[in-house]
Amino acid sequence: MIIAVYTLSILSLLSILGVGGVIFYNIRLKPKYKIHQRLAIYGVQNNTGPDAPAQGVAGIRQARIQAKLEEIKSISQEKDKKRQLRELLLLSGSKVTPNKFKIILAGISIGVFAVLFLFVGTIVACISGLLIFFVLPKIFFAFKIKRRQKEFTQHFTGALDILVRGTRSGLPIGECLSIIGRESPNPVGEIFQDIVEGQKLGLSVTELIDRGLERMPTPEFNFFSIVLIIQQKTGGSLADTLEGLSDLLRERKKLSDKIRALSSEAKASAGIIGSLPFFLAIMITLINKDFLSPLFTETIGNIMLGGGLLWMAIGVFVMSKMIDFDY
Repeated sequence: MIIAVYTLSILSLLSILGVGGVIFYNIRLKPKYKIHQRLAIYGVQNNTGPDAPAQGVAGIRQARIQAKLEEIKSISQEKDKKRQLRELLLLSGSKVTPNKFKIILAGISIGVFAVLFLFVGTIVACISGLLIFFVLPKIFFAFKIKRRQKEFTQHFTGALDILVRGTRSGLPIGECLSIIGRESPNPVGEIFQDIVEGQKLGLSVTELIDRGLERMPTPEFNFFSIVLIIQQKTGGSLADTLEGLSDLLRERKKLSDKIRALSSEAKASAGIIGSLPFFLAIMITLINKDFLSPLFTETIGNIMLGGGLLWMAIGVFVMSKMIDFDY
């Protein structure tokens, strides 16, 4: 027991040191490393004197240009990765910064690895830590983005009704958008509130809706953007156009609910099949605690357990694609 406590304390200390090392590297060492890289690039210039041969000077210049291009390319790739993570956080509605998200993910991975290494085994701990670090963000963002878009679609038709009634009563479209931003629940209210704030800065409604479409790329919001653009170019009654769009979106929602009801049986069957091995493992452990212990204590058992989890993951992925209908 004392050895287990000491081991857990050491692993916890290593986890804290690992997270602290990531923070220290991002804040202190990484900028200095980039500065030293640039100094090394420009330090080649010190070797060029007035008596240096023309060919040598040309070679040094070419080397400097090539090194500078490589540096720009690496910086661009790093910015693209950060931009991609920032866009995913924005689409999911999360207020966490990219660096903080990386630190949290590293802390969770190290913590899970430490616990599994202590109680299960090395191979399972390594596989679980890597899966959490590389797979968990994709699952997290897919779940958050899908749920956020579903909430937006659910309340968007109500926002269109407010816009139709407001325009028919004589209110300007800016005031109608402000009412939607105040009264509608998030994320609809948040998106329209940003549109109102952008109008105060002098931006056009069309441009602001295009920016909102980047944050909420749903078909319903895309239809709304297209309707506003066509109405501004061709004229006509905006209230009648938006009322027709609202009816169309309601019919679309009815169809999606019908598809969801018809596919619910297949989804329930997939969930039962996916959870059945874990349920059986729990029941067998309750009946005989030592029956499944070789899977956790022996190396070949760890390999079999890891392989089984891998095939389970592949099966869940295939079943999810089979029952995931686009509507």
